[in-house]
This record gives sequence, structure tokens and C-alpha cells, in this order.
Amino acid sequence: MRGNNFEKAFVPVKGEPFATVKKYKQMDWNEFYDVVVVGAGHAGCEAALATARLGKKTLILTIEMESVAMMPCNPAIGGTGKGQLVKEIDALGGEMALNIDKTFIQSRMLNVSKGPAVHSPRAQADKQRYHAEMLNTLSATKNLHLVEGEVIDLLLSDPQAVGTQTDFQAPDRQIFSQVAPAVVSRRVVGVLLRDGRKIAARVVILATGTYLNGLLHISDRAWQSGPSGLAPSLILAENLKKHGLKLRRFKTGTPARAMASTLDYAKMQKQEGDDKITPFSYMNDEAGENKISCWLTYTNEESHRIVADNIRKTAPYGGYTTGVGPRYCLSIEDKVSRFPDRKRHQLFLEPEGLSTEDVYIQGMSTSLPEDIQEQFYRSIDGLAHAKFSKYAYSIEYDCLDPLTLRPSLEHREIQGLYCAGQINGSSGYEEAAAQGIIAGINAARALGEEPPWVPDRSEAYIGVLIDDLVTKGTDEPYRIMTSRAEFRLVLRQDNADLRLTEKGYEIGLASEERFQRCQKKKQETEAEIKRLYSTWLSGVELKKCLFACGQADAEDFEGRISFADLIKRPGIGYDEIAAFDRETQNISEEAKQQAAIQIKYQGYIDKQMKQIERFKKLEGKKLPPELDYESIRGIRIEAVQKLSLAKPVSIGQASRISGVSPADINVLLVHLLKLENKKKAGLQEL
Repeated sequence: MRGNNFEKAFVPVKGEPFATVKKYKQMDWNEFYDVVVVGAGHAGCEAALATARLGKKTLILTIEMESVAMMPCNPAIGGTGKGQLVKEIDALGGEMALNIDKTFIQSRMLNVSKGPAVHSPRAQADKQRYHAEMLNTLSATKNLHLVEGEVIDLLLSDPQAVGTQTDFQAPDRQIFSQVAPAVVSRRVVGVLLRDGRKIAARVVILATGTYLNGLLHISDRAWQSGPSGLAPSLILAENLKKHGLKLRRFKTGTPARAMASTLDYAKMQKQEGDDKITPFSYMNDEAGENKISCWLTYTNEESHRIVADNIRKTAPYGGYTTGVGPRYCLSIEDKVSRFPDRKRHQLFLEPEGLSTEDVYIQGMSTSLPEDIQEQFYRSIDGLAHAKFSKYAYSIEYDCLDPLTLRPSLEHREIQGLYCAGQINGSSGYEEAAAQGIIAGINAARALGEEPPWVPDRSEAYIGVLIDDLVTKGTDEPYRIMTSRAEFRLVLRQDNADLRLTEKGYEIGLASEERFQRCQKKKQETEAEIKRLYSTWLSGVELKKCLFACGQADAEDFEGRISFADLIKRPGIGYDEIAAFDRETQNISEEAKQQAAIQIKYQGYIDKQMKQIERFKKLEGKKLPPELDYESIRGIRIEAVQKLSLAKPVSIGQASRISGVSPADINVLLVHLLKLENKKKAGLQEL
């Protein structure tokens, strides 16, 4: 669609100032879309799929098709905390879990020696197949158009056309965010491509990853590039600055890739996948078989000497980079520098696919010169004769300060502009995809004049991730971890569907089939828990059972005991009671797992639910978006500045802002009470 058909094709959001429409309908638009997604990495894919599946005409733009769902770093999905995110994306109706189930080559459940709160699935992917499968999914999705093209600028409404608050009715402002400012200064209306095309859009989602002003480093050499040598986005980065977006400089790194045929696996420890594989997607009962092994080896004192002797030749220690790197994914030079007493560091050799010789050297990122890299890697057991298909590098890139975003991931100052993924200061494919699906959901809801939806910290790891970013901000690439979730016992990887699928179904993203599967699991679990509490063992049977479980000090027990109380005992689960409870063979594995966890950890779960209840009360105390914190006596200056910038939606969110003390929160609570009393008094007068 081309020409001046703006009024027919570009339907403005309710409350759009006429002056804005009048100006932009004169522009010679090339095409019109409800949503334009900039970037086709993991955030962009989930965002575009969400808006398209919710019925919005969506365009996803990528500089190069090779970048679609690309894995420039470790070709793996999941991990500690990250696996929980993937399961939640799936529960809502996203794609990442389905895609990794199709393309994994090894799968493991991490932390199984610990409690279920930290169990996390992780799968090694066939890198090229993962990319190809996601590309096929995008191409086959209704309402979604994938195009190769470079966005160089956002097209914004004229600030003078917006006028004052009276141009926007209150309900319309609430469409976009509960924390909308009194005056929205600008609105996105489209994007400009490098070839000159102008694409009109009611909503734009920026998901640019590490491409913005990307700069690759190997030692003292640097060149403009995106990850894995793909083209960077240079012009867009500069234009975002001109539009007043606050950008920072972060960096990350990736190790070298060795050729499998040159490695000596006899000198390494074999790392097998799980015998029984847990699928990532709740739509899959089985996920197939492991196809490869990974390998473990270690650095040594000679390895560390090589790094220490040449550390000034690396990009950061040589002073060639300005970006801030991740704290929890250190380069080998950082490890040697920060932990000089460590005799060795572990590294994993992980194949990148079934049709390539490339092996990813996990845990050994560096920006040493190529010849020094070879010396270093070859000093490690099993790598003495290694040859390399790719050398390690570090990459710097521009990203936004996430404090400029609302919880919906809409930019505070530009209406209709959403941001997701590494542009928000996070790191990792999973964190990006989680933000992508939320940005997509809220973009579609805004266009449908529905309020935004974001799970809170008690509902999902996704809620923890977004709340941390937009409330606390981040001074380094943010990585999710189980330790960040204060309610992790109820935010497990095994129950994400029970927590989120019903909401995904209400939103319109989770299918009817997914919803019915979840309901069946819920009902079966509840029935099984009830059965276990009402099915009994005699004292004689209990003693036999305990002896069979290897508990030789089994006590004499008169009377009877329920199977539920038996499962509460350490070391006893379904496998141990199978010989005494014939009904277990009729129960699905998912229901067994849920019932066992809920019974065994009932006391801890009940305690956490009380904590969540207190959390919800603070989250329920909403703060007016127009609240003038400078006018509230008793709040410290630092807190006033932080609150004015963050514009928290609730007392709970305000309490998590760095620099806001409990005393400041008490003042806010008193102020809210005064406002409520005034409101009640006013209503009584009426």
C-alpha cells in the first residue's frame, strides 16, 4: 500500500490529536502496519509473534536474515533462572520453548541435587536448526511480514501538535500505562529505512540487541560490527540520541570456537544429558533424545600465566573499551585478575550442531590477540592441538537506561514506543525473549484500548526481571538468577503453566488446547493431593515401606498414616511408595510431580504465600501518576529525586527503588491516607 491513504490505513489511537494526524497523512508512506518490530533476535521474534497472533498487522524488520533468532554466543537455551523464564514464555503462548524442543541436541535439568525451587532446565541447541525453525515459524504466521531492511530513524509526531493534557482524556492515557505522565510530549508514527522507505506504524517495538553502534574488539583492534560479524546499526543509534533517548555503553564477550576433530576428548570429562528429558514446552509430553555429549576440562597454572603476562593486550585492560561488562559472565582475563589464588577454572566444550564442527568453549571468553588466544587455549588439557574456526572477541553496544521505561516496556516520553531485550540493558536470549513477549502483549493491548498487563514479582520470574529493570535499573548487563526471586519456591519451572496459562488464554495468546491441558493438570493434581491425604498405610505396612527405602531405624508405629504424611518424610516420594500404593500407576507424571512438591513443601509454601499476601497489599496501594513528591514534607531529597524519575505505580514498587528508605515509605503511606480521607470527605459532601 503506497501513497496518501493515511486516514484509511493508519487508524490513530483513540484521543490522537488531530494536528498529528493532519501532518502525517500528508507524508508519502510506503506501507502501513499496526506494529513495526525493529530487530529479529529473540526479543523481536517473541514480540512480533505475540502482536501478529493477537490480530495486529505486524512487520518485523532485520538488517540481515541470518540474524533471525541467531545465537551469537552460547547456542543453548535455559539455565539457572533462565529456564524458568522460558517455561513462563511458553505458558503464556510464546515460541521459544517449542523451538528448542524441536532443535535441542542435549538436555539437562540443573540443580537436581537441591530443592525444586532452583531446578532449571537447560538444552544445547543445534544453532542452525534453531534459526531455521524460527524463520519458518515467522514466515508461516498470519498477520506477520518478515522483511530485510535497516531502520535508521523513528518518525515521531510534532511535539507542538500534542498540546496540553486536555488533548488526551484520562482513560486514553491509561491505555498505555498506569504511570503515564500528565503530558505526553511525543508519539511514534513510523520508521524510516535506509533505502528511503517510510513505514507508518501505530506502535513500534525496538528490539535491536547488541547491534546499536556495535563495535567488535580483539586486543587493540576494533571495527564496527554487530555480533558474529553481521552488520551493525549505526545511524539509528545516533538518531535515537537526537530524539533524546538516554543511551549507555555496555559490552559482552564470546569465546573462540574450536574444531571438533582437533580436540582430544580422552583428556576431558564426559558430560551426558539426562536419561529422562523434561520438555521445555507444556505442549509436549516427550521431547526426544540426546544426540551429543558435552565435555568438561580445566585451565591450569600455565594457562593463567599466559593470560597474566598478556593481560594488557586485551581490549578492557589495554584501555580500548569504555563499555561496562557483565558481573556474572567473566572473561578469562577477569577471572585471572580477580581470583589470583584459584589454581584452575572450569570450561565446557559444547558442540554447536549436528552439521558443523564448531565447538563452543563455554566460560572462556577473551579479547586477547589471536596468537595469544591460541597459546592460551592450547595450554588446556584436551586442546593441545586445537584449531579454531572463530576467535574470541568482545563487543560494545549502546543500550537504553531501563528507568526510562514503564512496566509495560513503553517508553515514558514517547507514546507507542516499546523496547525489549538487550536494548534495555539485559543479557541473554531468555531475558530478551521474556521482554519481547510482554512488549508484544502490551503493544497489542494498547491498540485494542486495553490496560497493560505485566506479571508482578509474586507471579513470575518475568515480573522479577521487568520490575528489577524499570524500578532499580542496572549498571551492567542484567542477568536473571533464582536468587533475585524472593518468592522462588512458588515460581518453579514445573508450575509456570498453572501460574500463567489462564492469563495467557484471557489475553488471547494461549490456545484453547494449551488452556485445556493446563486445566486438566490442575484438576488432576488437586484430586491426587486429596487422594493421598485420604489413603492410609497401617503401622506394619509403614515399617515395611521404611525398610524398603533403606531407613533401617524404622520405628514401630501403631495406628495408620496417610500417604501424604509419608511423602513428607525425607527421601520418600512416589517411587518409594509405588509397591504399597497401586493407584499411582493411573496418575500422570506431571500430576505426581505437582502433588509431591506441594505436599512435601507445604509448610514452606504456606509461609511464602503469607509473604506474598503482604507483598500484594503494598502493591495494591496505588500511587497517583501525577503525584508531586516535592510537595510531600518529610521525604528525603534523594528519595524525591528517585521517586520523581521512576514514577512508581504503587507503594510496593516505590519501596524497591534504590535510595528510597523505609522512613520515606512511611511518609508516603501517611500521605496516601490523607488523600484517601480527603476523597472520602469530598464524596460525603456530595
